[in-house]
Amino acid sequence: MTDETLILAIETSCDETSAAVLQGGRRVLSNVISSQIQVHQRFGGVVPEIASRQHMEQIIPVVDQALTEAGINLKDLDAVAVTYGPGLVGSLLVGVAQAKAMAFAIKKPLIGVHHLLGHIYANLLEHPDLELPALCLVVSGGHTSLVRWQSHEEIEVLGATLDDAAGEAFDKIARALGLGYPGGPAVEKAAMAGNPAAVAFPRAWLEEGSLDFSFSGLKSAVLNYLHNARQRGEEISVPDVCASFQAAVVEVLVGKAVQAALKYKLPVITLAGGVAANGYLRQKLLAAAEPHGIEVRWPSPIYCTDNAAMIACAAYYRYLAGDFAGLDLNAVPYLPLEQALAKR
Repeated sequence: MTDETLILAIETSCDETSAAVLQGGRRVLSNVISSQIQVHQRFGGVVPEIASRQHMEQIIPVVDQALTEAGINLKDLDAVAVTYGPGLVGSLLVGVAQAKAMAFAIKKPLIGVHHLLGHIYANLLEHPDLELPALCLVVSGGHTSLVRWQSHEEIEVLGATLDDAAGEAFDKIARALGLGYPGGPAVEKAAMAGNPAAVAFPRAWLEEGSLDFSFSGLKSAVLNYLHNARQRGEEISVPDVCASFQAAVVEVLVGKAVQAALKYKLPVITLAGGVAANGYLRQKLLAAAEPHGIEVRWPSPIYCTDNAAMIACAAYYRYLAGDFAGLDLNAVPYLPLEQALAKR
């Protein structure tokens, strides 16, 4: 029997306005994304005030387009879902207000979804055969975490960043090299022509057995290298710096992911978040996991970056669990991943 459950989800946690309709938690009927990258490029990063104003302009057209592409009316929905944190508070509020108004208007359940839980569930959109438990390496602009994905009712954070997230480090190094925003794709592209062994940047493994991450020291080392080279009037090879920096980040990400999978006997490693689209990371993770018989899965690039389809997928399992939010749901800019499955 086909599951006909229709959920519309809204994602506005940062600088993408997105709305999607999913049927049965997996079938993507629409996934509309309005990006603000060009708006923020000249500032070298996301400006929160501008982001929230852009969301206000785009939210209704994006939702309307998602419904139109799905070929349904608002009243056909079984639930409305929305990212309520973490993220930029002004951006989150736009999505939350829209979702609450829609749920109230059609008298259907409202589902609040943790943004990072959405990234984790992006893996199920294209890998319906994925069996739990699995390990998930979440790597994005603001977060770097290792998560034991035990079931649809249980996740456990095994390790997290103690300072800068991997994606944040990519953005800062890109800015220092004049590569523009967003930094991740720019650094990866430049690194393709570089030598990953050209500069011996440090790897922060922390204490033995730790599954936490720290990238502030690496970021400082790269910035110091650039400063000293410029002071001495030395020519800087941007591709070599990018390749060496990327290799330092990826070596730690991959090493700790495989370490965690072996320690907790998890047969699959999944990738999630914007940095999960990085081809070098995927290549190195595959190579490191294969000798141990560990399978590696990841979403397509469109589902790695912020999108509402992943939010709808995560919301579907909250729908099945009867985990609904009230109309008092509010935006929570700082929301620990540990609270993602907490009943409201």
